[in-house]
Amino acid sequence: MKTIAIEPVLDVPQPRRSDAFGNISRLLAFLAPATGRSFAVLETVGFMAVVLAFTWWLNRTDPLLLHSGFPWLWFAPLVIALRYGTLLGVGAGAILLGVWPIAYGPDTAWPTLYFAGGLIQTIIAGHFGDIWGTRTARARSINDYLSDRLVAITNSHYLMRLSHERLEKDLLSKPTTLRDSIMELRRLSVTRAAPDDAHTRSTGAARLSGAASLLEFVAQACQIDVAALYPMHGQKLDMQPVAHVGDRFELDKKDALVTHALATLRVAHLKTEDAPGADSAYVACAPMLSADNELLALLVIKRMPFLSLNFDNLQLLLVLLGYYADGVEHSTHVQGVLDVVPDCPYEFALEIGRLTRLQHSTGLESSMVALSFQRDEIHDSLFEHVMRRRRSLDVIWPIQTHERSMLIKLMPVTDESGIDGYIARIEASLVAQFDIDLEQAGVGVHTLHLRGMAPGPALASLIKRAHPHG
Repeated sequence: MKTIAIEPVLDVPQPRRSDAFGNISRLLAFLAPATGRSFAVLETVGFMAVVLAFTWWLNRTDPLLLHSGFPWLWFAPLVIALRYGTLLGVGAGAILLGVWPIAYGPDTAWPTLYFAGGLIQTIIAGHFGDIWGTRTARARSINDYLSDRLVAITNSHYLMRLSHERLEKDLLSKPTTLRDSIMELRRLSVTRAAPDDAHTRSTGAARLSGAASLLEFVAQACQIDVAALYPMHGQKLDMQPVAHVGDRFELDKKDALVTHALATLRVAHLKTEDAPGADSAYVACAPMLSADNELLALLVIKRMPFLSLNFDNLQLLLVLLGYYADGVEHSTHVQGVLDVVPDCPYEFALEIGRLTRLQHSTGLESSMVALSFQRDEIHDSLFEHVMRRRRSLDVIWPIQTHERSMLIKLMPVTDESGIDGYIARIEASLVAQFDIDLEQAGVGVHTLHLRGMAPGPALASLIKRAHPHG
């Protein structure tokens, strides 16, 4: 029998990581680091010492090259300013200032233009280096957030396609749909672990709240008879399972399938007779990976029907485990919002938690807008029209009561000017479609910018302002 590895999701496009210049990019990353290093001061002093030693060896009577016709030595502070910013560039220039009286003596005329021009050049270059370094960091943060959203949307698209396929095959034999199962996985990922479970509190299993219910569902969906879920404790696999189905069994860490799954972070199972895992005591091992490729746990399957040991079934198993792992990864942010606003949809709570964390780490501002409508036939038409006017990146939460209809829109990476532009577009659309603006329609507009306030209380405050009697 043979051990084979299965990619986490088939037909799901993976992010391209091309490098057109090969090893040159590593050299460029070393010459122009994206962020300052902790030993940048030592590098500056050492670099200037090497340059000055070279020029002293080249011309001991004129180590600063004052009489060379061009201030060549100021290229050294210029490089430091472009590499680390204005402050260290000026520091490198100060080293040249300190060397001048030592190398030329106090009786030599002070070269005012030489040092003034060099310092001005260094300050200007360092200023632009600082500006573009900040812009690069902000662009990288935005791209990381968009990449995270792309991964989530791609996985959701795959699950939707798979849901339709499985619905056609076994609708009569399954008590629930895959959509209902996904909602259950979301609920389990934000359910807190039982406080009286000592082993859960003392190991990495504390993150896997609701693991027993998860494994029961996975066993039903993938037709697993005997299996156990072993959490990661730091960098090691815990020997005590956090959940199991069927008979209990002891884990063999040296088993071929276990080691192969941990090494490759892919599903491994027995397939043919001439495989390294031919003597394995298990049928398959599936890692539980988050969107950031962090290993949270390992599912070890000891017994399952032979016909269920197929590529599609094991692939579904890995996708469900990954979907749950993503929920666990963001459970703290989601649960913090749901504790304050229990009716908040999972996707909305997840995104507001992500954006709040992004704002704290990078300063990138995001905003929320709440539009409040009256409940009648005309205003319901306005409400539905505004709902359709949304950007693909925005997340909306419609709330309707007997008195008011509210539309809460979460707008990632949008500041005050972006909010003003959105409101202006909405108002122009209403005027063009219904010949009425927001003020004439009596639509309440409330905005909130994520600036340090916890996401749960911020959302609750916005809802209260939009509908104080709700």
